[in-house]
Amino acid sequence: MITLREYTEADISLMVAYLNNRNVTRYLTANIPQPYTEENAVWWIGEGSKVGFVQAIDYNGVFVGTVGASRGLFEHSKTAQIGYWLGEPFWGRGIATAALVQHSTAIFQQTDIVRLHAQVFAGNNASMRVLEKGGYQCEGILEKAAFKHGAHIDIHVYAAINPHTLQ
Repeated sequence: MITLREYTEADISLMVAYLNNRNVTRYLTANIPQPYTEENAVWWIGEGSKVGFVQAIDYNGVFVGTVGASRGLFEHSKTAQIGYWLGEPFWGRGIATAALVQHSTAIFQQTDIVRLHAQVFAGNNASMRVLEKGGYQCEGILEKAAFKHGAHIDIHVYAAINPHTLQ
């Protein structure tokens, strides 16, 4: 069973283990410290996760990852950028898609956000598939829009529009 919940201190050791796995962090933002320490996890649980709409992903009672969205500013205040990650042992089970759908639905039902969007680094085909299965549409590719690991990388932009939004 997949549920979204607040983080607890019990999540710290798994968070540190997951986020020190290069396979997990390969396509994540460079904003996540490497190596990822217990102090980083304590800060995230106590402060970092309190900004935006961020939740822990729980699978059958075990912390397995994160899903979150950050509201845009000013004229972008009715949009939010969404992101997610899972610990590698839980890949390929549909967990990320289910968490994305649950989180997106809750945001659309509980806020005035009209558009959710995700930016996916080229090569992260699994994440693109999660978004597509979750009802997101590819809007385009931003060529060489990021520089990571010494290379220029294209970014694929996906979005979902609140289906209950009046035109």
